[in-house]
Amino acid sequence: MKFAAFVMVALALMAAATPQGPDPLIARGKYLVAFGSCNDCHTAGWRASDGAIPVSAWMTGTSIGYRGPWGTTYPANVRLEFQSISEAQWLFMIKTRAGRWPMVWQDLRQLDGTDRRAIYRFIRSLGPAGKPAPDDVAPGEMPRTPYVDVLPTNP
Repeated sequence: MKFAAFVMVALALMAAATPQGPDPLIARGKYLVAFGSCNDCHTAGWRASDGAIPVSAWMTGTSIGYRGPWGTTYPANVRLEFQSISEAQWLFMIKTRAGRWPMVWQDLRQLDGTDRRAIYRFIRSLGPAGKPAPDDVAPGEMPRTPYVDVLPTNP
């Protein structure tokens, strides 16, 4: 009787340790990052290259800021950030965070939970790369990096 229990426990542990194959959410996340235009801001040279940047360079942020009445903001190096936050923290950020232009937290909130997890898992699977984005610059101060002027116009 004890031997049978031992065998059952051993088989259960072996099954738990057996690789289950690639996470299907990673492929879904890659699709969502590309389709959702995340690379437009978070991958240096994306638009200029017509999307010909290798996946190994995706989502590392840029030092080109977006300057408007809010100051100057920089697209984060999401690959570094995702190494230091959990999936649960990412899901909480989507629900609660509001950002300054051009980040589209409101669009991320429209995705279902599976798609939100897929984005996190894909980006995290890329591993850390690059360097942190520059600190944001307060309104009225000049950035020391290149920037895009985003000024609202009145009709």
